[in-house]
Amino acid sequence: MKALWQVSFRPIGKSKINDFYQNLFVDSIKSINFDITFSLTQFDEQNVETFIKEKNIKNNYINFPQHQLPKGKKYSNKIMLDNALSQFIEGNDYQYFIYSTADIIVPNNLFSILEGIKNENFCAFVYPNTHVKNNKIENTFWPHYGIDLIIFKISKEKAIYFKEIIESYNQYDWGINENFYIASSEALKLQKFNLFKSCNVLKFDNDFQAFTEDRSWQIESWKENKTYFMNFLNKNKLSKFYANGSYYYLLYKIFNLRDLNLNLLLSYLIFYPFNIIKKLFNIIRKIYIYKKDIK
Repeated sequence: MKALWQVSFRPIGKSKINDFYQNLFVDSIKSINFDITFSLTQFDEQNVETFIKEKNIKNNYINFPQHQLPKGKKYSNKIMLDNALSQFIEGNDYQYFIYSTADIIVPNNLFSILEGIKNENFCAFVYPNTHVKNNKIENTFWPHYGIDLIIFKISKEKAIYFKEIIESYNQYDWGINENFYIASSEALKLQKFNLFKSCNVLKFDNDFQAFTEDRSWQIESWKENKTYFMNFLNKNKLSKFYANGSYYYLLYKIFNLRDLNLNLLLSYLIFYPFNIIKKLFNIIRKIYIYKKDIK
């Protein structure tokens, strides 16, 4: 069996921290005994092609010149996906189509777990990630934001349909990817499987200081992509809560008793009360500050 793995790398040589994490990611893929080809669409990021050649991993490499993007944009996950689906459709007998970021360590038992799923077509993922901060693994059940590894087992016919439905979608820079991919799995009528109880995905914090990508930039990027995402949801008759409900709706959609273990149950129990109380506290705090300021 074969897998096409859609991923994109940050510039090599700009941040030692990011370079180290990307090396770990590629090495974790190479340690898996499976026929994997990277689908790489890069946007003029320096030294990536050389890096991939040196790591000696099969790849379909495309450089999309950054100047062809809208002004001020750095990259587009929609363009990456469109290229990857074309490669999947035109390729030779891929069974798995995989999306991930390049700041994770992939579990080496991933495909043995996937092969245990009997469905002909499905969507699998790992939530929550196991967060690594300051080179230390934090607890394995805290509900961090982000689904950074999503696997589709789909036929070529499903891949063709996938490519058709994303004609109504655009995306630039940061944000909304996991919401989009989980919504897409619903549009493709795929059963969802959370592999958390069978494997861990280690997630690292990128060195954002090496780039102009602070939290305000992420928020503005997310808001802009939400408009594109709403168009995709409307065109494909999917719930707008995928965009408006954020992670509250997303975690509801991926919940299944079959996938639960103690740590995942703890994650859900923490996420909903903790975040709801935190939001209420922030609202009350803003009201209090506002009233105090107008006195």
